[in-house]
Amino acid sequence: MPPSHPSYRHHQQGRFRLGALAALLVLAAGLAGAWWLLNQPPRIERRPPPEPMPPLVDIVIAERRAEAPEFYGFGRVIAEQEVRLASRVGGQLERFAEGVFPGQVVESGQALAYIDQADLALALQDAEAQLSQAQAALALERGEQQRAQSDYQAFGRTLSAERRALVLREPQLRQAQAQLAQAQVILDQARLNLKRATLSAPWRAVVQERLIGAGSLLSQGTEVMHLVGVERFWVRASLPGEWLPWLDTESEVTLESRGWPSGAIRQGEVISILPSLEENGLQAQLLVAVDDPLALESDGPALRLGDILRANFSPTAQEALIALPAAAVRPGERVWWLDEDDRLRQSRVELAYRGEDRLLIRAGIEPGSRVVVAGLAQPREGQEVRPRQRDAEPQEPGS
Repeated sequence: MPPSHPSYRHHQQGRFRLGALAALLVLAAGLAGAWWLLNQPPRIERRPPPEPMPPLVDIVIAERRAEAPEFYGFGRVIAEQEVRLASRVGGQLERFAEGVFPGQVVESGQALAYIDQADLALALQDAEAQLSQAQAALALERGEQQRAQSDYQAFGRTLSAERRALVLREPQLRQAQAQLAQAQVILDQARLNLKRATLSAPWRAVVQERLIGAGSLLSQGTEVMHLVGVERFWVRASLPGEWLPWLDTESEVTLESRGWPSGAIRQGEVISILPSLEENGLQAQLLVAVDDPLALESDGPALRLGDILRANFSPTAQEALIALPAAAVRPGERVWWLDEDDRLRQSRVELAYRGEDRLLIRAGIEPGSRVVVAGLAQPREGQEVRPRQRDAEPQEPGS
């Protein structure tokens, strides 16, 4: 059919209208589909949650070996030997020896002070005169006894023992001998008093204090100066009573003081555990001996009387124990450890010693056990964990 024919033109117009209608339907369907997709809720794929990672914990390996605790206490320095040197004779204190003043070290037997000897010298002269008189009296009595013996023999008669003693002047002879002995004692006492007019050091010591001044009038027993021995000082230390079983009289002690240079220490030795408790804290007391406390013949800081020292004890007694950090033991003296599958188990232990940072365990855990020391927040029996030995990389569970 020719294109100019009316029927042909009508047919072409119908085809155009059908195409436009189809396009509109497709567009409408697309818009409807888009609207439907936009209004649909999102679909979430449901998957099982991942298993939580086991917590990471720090462990140490329990080892049983000879152990002894290291603990410390505080104590005050006291003198082992001290004396208030007193006069043993009366008189005026003439002077102190040269160089004898507080803080000065004096040797054994060294003269310290002098008492006026004038009266004592006169007493010595008088005693010597009395001795000479008693000696003369004895000599005269012996002459009288010889004459009495001659007269008795000339008498030619035998008398009773009592009357014979009277005739031969035996009581008079004993009296003269006693007077001589008494005079000798008086002389010895006078000589001793004259010697005691010089006060001497009883042993090597340091002068702590002069108690009176030169020119003071002394009587027997008047205290003149205070001396402290320098060969050894004591430190009276206090410790909790439960620590005493670890100590004996040969335990070494390291002493420290805030007043000493950094790192300076002195060594001592436990010599006695006192039977009485400290009044304030009811703690046990013991004595620590320190030789050459003033460091006169050795290097090191000097101890001062009354100073407070820290005493670090190193017990000689040892026992086969397991040492653990203090954080390893929970309340109730319980310890968490790991089994072969890295799961938590707990045991109650018997403590031999509890310190601030270190514990010694006598029983309740086996050597070789992996003991948890850190990383547990809310542990439970059988919980799986990841162990990490201190200073080591963490291990995987079950490895």
